Amino acid sequence: MTAQNPPGLRPLAGKDPTILVLGSFPSIISLEKGEYYANPRNSFWRIMDVLFGVDSNLPYERRVEILLERGIVLWDVISVCSREGSSDSSIRDAVPNDITGFIRQNPTIKCIVLNGAAGAGMWFKRICGELPDYPGIAVLTLLSTSPANASYSFDEKVSRWRSIVEFAKN
Repeated sequence: MTAQNPPGLRPLAGKDPTILVLGSFPSIISLEKGEYYANPRNSFWRIMDVLFGVDSNLPYERRVEILLERGIVLWDVISVCSREGSSDSSIRDAVPNDITGFIRQNPTIKCIVLNGAAGAGMWFKRICGELPDYPGIAVLTLLSTSPANASYSFDEKVSRWRSIVEFAKN
């Protein structure tokens, strides 16, 4: 049976953000903790450590603070949904976040990063299409940091995610 999930997490954004990282919808662990990428097996924070020096052992609030300083926003494509477990493939009744409105309110966004093709990438295309109204924004679909994406090594994921560094604030 598919369960109704609580609403997703609010966007974490600082002043004049340049990179919008979108997941599909938070995992059960993330929802319980109220933290993005809270599953210790998810490689997101370890990748941010390699790319931006965000020590994955720091308290969550400090990790987020460093990302915000670099102009990175964390959010999800979906606001609320029904889903069994944490699998993107079981998402039903998805209600989208207002990504287009967020971009209008944050004209400094230069890059949208979709965390995984089958999750965030698929839902983003269903909801937002190709963002024809924002031709100056790069939309990158990168390897999912989810532990379910075990067919790629950590090094392969880091290599692909390295493409966002050029869009970050110095």
